[in-house]
Amino acid sequence: MWLRGPLVDVPPLFQPVAHSLLQCREEVRECLPRMTRDQVWARTGDSAAIGYHVRHAIGSLDRLLTYAQGEQLSDEQLASMGNESDASRAPRTPDDLVAAFDAAVQRAIAQVGATPPDTAFLLREVGRGRLPSTVLGLLFHAAEHTQRHIGQVATLVKVAGIA
Repeated sequence: MWLRGPLVDVPPLFQPVAHSLLQCREEVRECLPRMTRDQVWARTGDSAAIGYHVRHAIGSLDRLLTYAQGEQLSDEQLASMGNESDASRAPRTPDDLVAAFDAAVQRAIAQVGATPPDTAFLLREVGRGRLPSTVLGLLFHAAEHTQRHIGQVATLVKVAGIA
């Protein structure tokens, strides 16, 4: 994705974050539409379901970007963490998961693009323990964490023989 050039609405410092998220979006769009709902929620061995990885990527992206804004999590965000592996909750179909992930990436890129580069090293607190981080640390981790889970999706699709 990064070889396609810079995104005009994202400061140069944050281009890698946006490119990483766009790469993840492309991979989700490629993998999930070929799957059934049962395949999305099936567990292979001890691994989590593909649906969980997509939902967790959506939720963690939202949570990490909340911290990057200098805010703590809402009750709704805290409650949603426990529901990420529940196949009965929305979004649950492949198309719904793709749409929800697309929307999460769009929100994230909008926030990254609106983040002034001179705030990159401002301190931020994470979690109930209020662990120290920075705006840049949180944006980078949001991209890296999302990539890890979408990488799991791509691997599980191959392991399941769907690719």
